Amino acid sequence: MAKYEQHKTNRHLYEALMGGDGKKVIELCKQIPEGPLHILTIHNDTVLHMAIYSKQKQLVRDLLEELHNRDIQNMTLQNDIGNTVLHEAATSNRIVLAAKEMLQKAPKLLSMHNRRGETALFRAARYGKLEMFKFLDGEVKRIFGSEGEEEVEEEGRKVFYERDDKTTILHISILTEHFDLALLIAIEHGYLVGVKDGDGMTALQLLACNPSAFEDGSKQRCLKRLIRSLPLWEAIKRKKTQYESALKLAKFLIARDISWEATESAIDQSKPKTHKYVRITRDTSWEGGRQKAHAGQTRTIETAETPLFLAAKYGIIEIVKEILDTYPQAIEHIDDHGRNILHVAIKYRQIHVFDYVVKMEIPMTRLIRKIDNNGNSILHMVGIKADDFIRDDMPSPALQLQEDLLLFERIEKISMAHFTKHFNNKGQTAEKLFAANNAPLQTDAKEWLKRTSENCSIVAVLIATVAFAAAYTVPGGPNQTTGYPLLLSHPFFVIFTLTDVLSLTFALTSVITFLSILTSSFRLKDFKHSLPQRLMIGVTLLIFSVSMMMFAFAATVILMISNKQQWERIALYSVAFFPVTIFAISYLPLYLSLMKTFEYTLKKIMDIFPRFQICKSQTKIASSDSQYQATSSASSTRPHAIQATRYPV
Repeated sequence: MAKYEQHKTNRHLYEALMGGDGKKVIELCKQIPEGPLHILTIHNDTVLHMAIYSKQKQLVRDLLEELHNRDIQNMTLQNDIGNTVLHEAATSNRIVLAAKEMLQKAPKLLSMHNRRGETALFRAARYGKLEMFKFLDGEVKRIFGSEGEEEVEEEGRKVFYERDDKTTILHISILTEHFDLALLIAIEHGYLVGVKDGDGMTALQLLACNPSAFEDGSKQRCLKRLIRSLPLWEAIKRKKTQYESALKLAKFLIARDISWEATESAIDQSKPKTHKYVRITRDTSWEGGRQKAHAGQTRTIETAETPLFLAAKYGIIEIVKEILDTYPQAIEHIDDHGRNILHVAIKYRQIHVFDYVVKMEIPMTRLIRKIDNNGNSILHMVGIKADDFIRDDMPSPALQLQEDLLLFERIEKISMAHFTKHFNNKGQTAEKLFAANNAPLQTDAKEWLKRTSENCSIVAVLIATVAFAAAYTVPGGPNQTTGYPLLLSHPFFVIFTLTDVLSLTFALTSVITFLSILTSSFRLKDFKHSLPQRLMIGVTLLIFSVSMMMFAFAATVILMISNKQQWERIALYSVAFFPVTIFAISYLPLYLSLMKTFEYTLKKIMDIFPRFQICKSQTKIASSDSQYQATSSASSTRPHAIQATRYPV
């Protein structure tokens, strides 16, 4: 019966807490011997725990006043996960005054840890509660004094600023993306900037692994203009504030980070090779059918990369720029795999980082010559794709392969000539490595192109069939006597005829284009320009064909309803053009991607024009010199005439 009464009381208490009925909670607590420290939930949360958890500020203070001196010793009660009432209070800025009262009654709460080794101060940093953190941090400083960061004090403060897995308050505030608080921590506790967590990561390394914390203006400029007029603009502004806080934090940490100084030697561990032959050393460890025992065994330990390379890997151009602006010599850094920043940027396809580094002309002359410990040049890196890299905007296989081929061509142009024939440690040239690693992608691209071409061909043939049939079933019908169309003199009949013929023409031409794709040999180099351009032409012709068919349909509708009211005509016109709109929107992403296939051709054309101008200027100079020589030989007695010819006024 007593157990039943206890559950009944707990039910009323829980309902009152969840309903925000503070008066009822106080009344029920007065009827319980333990009062506000009565255990209420199955996870050993007290009434005070739950009141703090529900963020009822006034109720928390009222419950604290209800505590008697005999209950103070029970204020350190912990729930199942080890949280005290101060741990719960640390997750809210609204109850700072209540937290102050708790510490006045039970100062021991400040140094208590939960089962994860977190103090209340750590929890405040974890949840980004700036005001609560300032208060609790002030209490810790009051214990240790306000003097500088002495080594003894640092050891003593670890119990407050670091949990069991060596994650500090600075690490956790960055991981939870509370960058304004992280900046405050970095300023107030400078020694934490270089501290490593259990994974060997510093605060800047963690920040360099979070690309979403930074804003890449080139990628999001168009998106901003679209969203400014939407209700989401307030959320976008908050995100903008977060970007700014992250950038301020990055600048502060970068100025105090010199991890790039720990570099490998610039000497290439693998020499340039234009042959694939290696010397084979006989294994003498097997003797008498038994392997010799080795003196020791080595174990490879993965170490965290420097913030510069992490930022390059994740495409955080803001951190890359800030590091290289603050320490330009960091561009020379080489990791323990013998790679420089170009190797990393190319491997992870962070082309905007690559573009930024390429502009640094003098360092580039050294960076492009580097060979990593596996014998890979920067050209080899085009054929090596990182396993842990996933693109946000994954294109179709054919377009993805085309991007890699164009990147290979671009890197080949800036690489030294002998690197095109250079063999890595596995006996592969960059071209062979690229072909081998992209063989599955080439197969996928081939299947995608075939499937797309076949489907588009079916649509084009259907349109051609409809357009051909429409030519023999003209609107209004023929004159029974002469056989000529009755509406032949109507202006829209001409539009119908013209658009129907164009629709048929475009459809048949697109069919031929798609058939040329289906009958292609699908060589690797064809995916660079030939196949994407054919697909681009075929899709363009198909869109034009559909558009012309809709124009023909609209012209037919106009011919048949010319005597209708204005609103009826508008409605029918809208219906007529609705399929074209849907078709264009559906194919827009593919069309925009295919338009990039012509960028290379346009660049080639633009490159021709300056050369043409130079050749033209040289021709003019040569012609002028010839004219001058002819004039001088024919008029040697007339120096004034020569001067006038050579230097016209």
